[in-house]
Amino acid sequence: MKWKGTKRAPKIATLTVLVTTLGIIWLQGFAGPIGAETRNDRSQKKEVKHNRLINESSPYLLQHATNPVDWYPWGEEAFAKAKKENKPVFLSIGYSTCHWCHVMEHESFADEEVAVLLNTYFVAVKVDREERPDIDQVYMAVTQTMTGRGGWPNNVFLTPDKKPFFAGSYFPKQTRRGLPGLMELLPKIAEIWQNDRENVQKSAEQITTLLASRGNPNPGDALDQSILDKARNQLADIYDPQYGGFGQAPKFPTPHIFAFLLRRYHNNQDAQALAMVEKTPNRIRVSVFSTIARPWAS
Repeated sequence: MKWKGTKRAPKIATLTVLVTTLGIIWLQGFAGPIGAETRNDRSQKKEVKHNRLINESSPYLLQHATNPVDWYPWGEEAFAKAKKENKPVFLSIGYSTCHWCHVMEHESFADEEVAVLLNTYFVAVKVDREERPDIDQVYMAVTQTMTGRGGWPNNVFLTPDKKPFFAGSYFPKQTRRGLPGLMELLPKIAEIWQNDRENVQKSAEQITTLLASRGNPNPGDALDQSILDKARNQLADIYDPQYGGFGQAPKFPTPHIFAFLLRRYHNNQDAQALAMVEKTPNRIRVSVFSTIARPWAS
């Protein structure tokens, strides 16, 4: 378009600049100087703090490294602190692919209210069962003995000399469906520890003596081909040929089962054993791809 006259174009250009400038000033009245909001947001973001688990190599322990709980890894430092401060130990054992371990971490161990109770009245110790199966075996036997069942996360309350006096598996933050919540359980155990220490110590001694009296289980018979065949057939019975994996949902990857079946294939040329292994990761891959791709599907 060609302007008529010589002064109209400069006037319109000047007007455009003026309107733009006023618009910027008007917006700044609401948002502040350009870029200031971003800087303020950055300055107001909560600084991420790490506990001692940040120095560990275990993926499971690192998942808890930003919890407000003052976690200790298993070691003399934690138990020396418990003895010095005369506090019981809260031992929590889990592993990185454990569903209920993640649930408890999200709703309780990442929660400030729960953290205050744990940090005030207990010394909190976190253990990866895949890194320390020896510790897991001992305290899983404790939980099974005390409750009649076991599972992960495995949460055990100990005296400073590592003797158990109370145990359970998953605890929600608040009591529900018959499960005691940490917000009620932790203060109660702290109160008992302070006011009824003698009975707590006696209970811990009785549990320790009971477990010691059982001793180590007698070693089983040597593995022969019939036992390996039986294990393979039992896995085949619960194998899911449609979606892979073993048993019913929810399913979790089980590397030791895959390793057994691969060894079976290597030694016996068992084609079905290999097929059970191959099917599972392929179905996982397809499921993940389908989940990601679905929002863009027409």
